[in-house]
Amino acid sequence: MTNLRNTALYTGVTSDLSKRVYEHKAKLVKGFTKKYNICKLVYYEVFTDVIDAISREKQIKGGSRKKKIQMIEFMNPQWNDLAKELME
Repeated sequence: MTNLRNTALYTGVTSDLSKRVYEHKAKLVKGFTKKYNICKLVYYEVFTDVIDAISREKQIKGGSRKKKIQMIEFMNPQWNDLAKELME
C-alpha cells in the first residue's frame, strides 16, 4: 500500500485483504499507516498458506525501495488503487 503521492510504501500480511484495506482507508490502524496516510492498494499477492505469505512479506520488506517500485510497476504501471476491484 502507499499514500496518495506514492511516496511511502507499506507491506503487510492479512487473511482478509478487503477488511484490512478498509481499516487503512478509514485510518483505524495506528502507527506508520495512519501517520503517512497509507490508503491506496497498489500491489498484492494471494497465498493459500500463511507461512508462505509471511515468508514473502519478509522478502519484500528486505528488498530495496527500487525493487518494490519495479514490482508494483510491473503489475500496476499507473499505480491505480486496486482496492476498487476488491470492493466490487
